[in-house]
Amino acid sequence: MLNDNVVAVTGGLGLIGKAFCKEIIKNDGKVIIGDLFINQGISFQNELGAENALFLELNSSDSDSIDNFLENSKNHFGKIDSAVHCAYPRSKQWGTEFEKLKAEGLRDDLFNQLGGAIIFSQRLISFYRAQGYGNLIHISSIQGLAAPKFEHYEGTKMVSPIEYSAIKSGIISITKYLAKYCKGENIRVNSISPGGILDNQPEVFLEKYNSSCISKGMMEPQDLNGTLIYLLSSMSKFVNGQNIIVDDGWTL
Repeated sequence: MLNDNVVAVTGGLGLIGKAFCKEIIKNDGKVIIGDLFINQGISFQNELGAENALFLELNSSDSDSIDNFLENSKNHFGKIDSAVHCAYPRSKQWGTEFEKLKAEGLRDDLFNQLGGAIIFSQRLISFYRAQGYGNLIHISSIQGLAAPKFEHYEGTKMVSPIEYSAIKSGIISITKYLAKYCKGENIRVNSISPGGILDNQPEVFLEKYNSSCISKGMMEPQDLNGTLIYLLSSMSKFVNGQNIIVDDGWTL
């Protein structure tokens, strides 16, 4: 399906990032794993096979780190056909309820997640312009499209952070902005908005969440793979500036 396309995945050691890396290789692509955790990254590279995967240390909100990542990726594989921005850095404040937010943590999260997405896009698009083409996929969320269903959180210690909603709606906006900004440059930019990803949430939350869906309910990372491969492949060559929702009907 991907015909030896080279795909860079930021946050490649996360739940979604790992699932994406495995699926890219399964579909005859090659993957560059970008993340901060060197030992885990080398181990994952070896698991995937060094002929198909390369781990490179990456701070996705630092311009110099991004440029080094892109240059080393090109030196290794000769090109980068696509990139998937899955990085999800969080401050120690992450998950704090609205009334207790502090400016410092809020500033860090807004910059590292939304600011990082913009900075990564800037450096990647510069790389793509020199290369002559490219494809970028951002990861947003259902919380970028709709208000949280706060009743789902009752009886738990879970919080849906207001900054998460702001960041993920911003991701959709910059996706559309960049797609149009790169008009005529053979560069595509799209985003995927997943529903909630299963990650040891309490049963009381899962029951309420699943009741808002149509069949499965809470998603697993691999449930996004079909949409990912479609957006990476030539089948979607005229899909640009779009946000594709994969949520089993949660937003209906």
